[in-house]
Amino acid sequence: MSSRAPTARDDDVATRALHTIDRVRLPRLPRAVTRHRGDLLVGLLFAALAGWLTHGLWPDPTGRTLALNPDDQILYEWFLTVDARALLGDFGLLSDRLNAPDGVNLMANTSVIALGVLFAPATLLFGAPVTFALLTAGNLAGTATAWYLLYRRTLRAHRLAAALGGALCGFGPGIVSQSNSHLHMTAQWLLPVIVWLVVGLLRAAGTVGGGSPEFAAGGRGSDRRAGSATSRARWAGTRRLVALAVGLAVAVSAQVFIGEEVLFLGAVTLLVMAVTVIAVHRDLARRALPAFAGGMALATGLALLVLARPLWFQFAGPQGVAEGLFSPHYFSADLRSWWAISPLALVGNDRSAELTTGPAEYNTFLGWPLLLVTAGCALWLGRHLLVRACAVGILVMGALSLGPEIVFDREGTGVPGPYALLAGLPVVDGALPMRFALAVPPLVATILVLALDRALRATGRPRRLVLAAIGVALVPVVPAPLPTAARTPVPEFITAGHWRACVEPGGVLVPVPLATPKEPGPMRWATAAGARFGMPEGFFIGPNGLDGSAAMGVAKRPTSALLAEVSASGLRPVVGEEQRRQAEADVRYWDASCLALATATPHADNLRLTLEALYGPSTRAADAWYWRV
Repeated sequence: MSSRAPTARDDDVATRALHTIDRVRLPRLPRAVTRHRGDLLVGLLFAALAGWLTHGLWPDPTGRTLALNPDDQILYEWFLTVDARALLGDFGLLSDRLNAPDGVNLMANTSVIALGVLFAPATLLFGAPVTFALLTAGNLAGTATAWYLLYRRTLRAHRLAAALGGALCGFGPGIVSQSNSHLHMTAQWLLPVIVWLVVGLLRAAGTVGGGSPEFAAGGRGSDRRAGSATSRARWAGTRRLVALAVGLAVAVSAQVFIGEEVLFLGAVTLLVMAVTVIAVHRDLARRALPAFAGGMALATGLALLVLARPLWFQFAGPQGVAEGLFSPHYFSADLRSWWAISPLALVGNDRSAELTTGPAEYNTFLGWPLLLVTAGCALWLGRHLLVRACAVGILVMGALSLGPEIVFDREGTGVPGPYALLAGLPVVDGALPMRFALAVPPLVATILVLALDRALRATGRPRRLVLAAIGVALVPVVPAPLPTAARTPVPEFITAGHWRACVEPGGVLVPVPLATPKEPGPMRWATAAGARFGMPEGFFIGPNGLDGSAAMGVAKRPTSALLAEVSASGLRPVVGEEQRRQAEADVRYWDASCLALATATPHADNLRLTLEALYGPSTRAADAWYWRV
């Protein structure tokens, strides 16, 4: 036998082997956390900011409400409750838990079905108010994080530049304003994914349609090798294009069940930018357009396989509506509001609130410093193709937000706005003009990200100037926490389950007074009970207007109108045989099992006496009276 002493080379081999073993043994999750710790830190900062903005809800989500739009919060909590029943096998696009006996078309309403199903475990365990609070904060943080990742991965932007861009997208004046109970408008975190897929399709299309690269002359063998390499590249590009088209179809389908309006605004913006790119870069369009169009056609076809029936149900199904509900003349942005400061900003004030329709629609309100700095950055980077496309997108979407007639300082000017060219078109007619402005912050953010990235990689005076200008411009859009308030508790009759004494699960309970679009409070009863029973009338969109046009709510039945009058005036009506016959006919029409009146209801005594005159003696249970009918 022979032996030899270990050498330095042996030690190096052993050390490398040990390091390899350590790497193999190290769990994947900690490795991923270490590798992406910068991105995770940015995401955590966004989550903390979203939590701070919504902190008024967190001490008691059930007992707190967004003070500036409590009625819509009631509606979305009801949507989330009904959506969550999909996990229990009790769900349909036509819900019978409101507007009995006709029901409510969930596709014709902003019912955030995908969010409701995704968060169903939280809703079933903790209640819809908790889910609502989670989504209000989560949509802000998720949108900001998604845009940040898009800027980092697609534009390769500096982390600080990408973080500021994501923050403007996720916490800008418009989306913070929409956070006052408009979950379908703030759930924008899939939009950057859709943009990433569309950009990927364009790049893959360039590979497929780019033609053979030029090779130096090298004889027949060289030509064969070049042809083989080109074929492989095209085949790889085709496979990637198909995969991206499938992914785009999935993302678009999901967004339809979250919020169609966000998808529509994103599609219009991308179309405007695509037309700009084609006009400016003819060579790229010539090479990539055929394959890109093919990929988009594939994505559209796949999405329609999923969406064809739901969309038909929305427009032509039971309780469906085929046109918009709101007047574009009323919901148009005031030109002056673009350079005003949002009342929901830290440095804002209520004086500018009069420039829009309500606190959930501060969609413009970017402030003159941000507009000025964005214009300067666009001029500085004017040769950049993406900057040109974003600038055109800002101008077009901003102009469309002004509606059919330009309004300045709350006064009509008589000058038609560009939206007048689109008014009456299918789908477009259902969009509020002022919400076209929500497409502007991501475009502004993209220009600022490119400018800030260039400045951060430079030295000297341009670096300092750009950093200072963008920092100052962003100060007026820093948001303040959303105002919240306490709300009336749901009766113990509901929360303790006493309602089961008068209505079977799946039956119809009539709260007195009945819920209306202006007074939707009784819908909280159904939400607190997990939507286990239905109720008549309520707050929803249906074909209940003139000639079947879209309307909010439904016309009251005579007994409902009688009880609403008592609730409003406190005066007892004269009840005779005619009123009793009508009351019996109305509960038969509703297919109701019982009526219930909470003791804390205003004018409860006169309402109780009126109901006893109509339906006979009441039964007391906890803090309510009820009548089985």
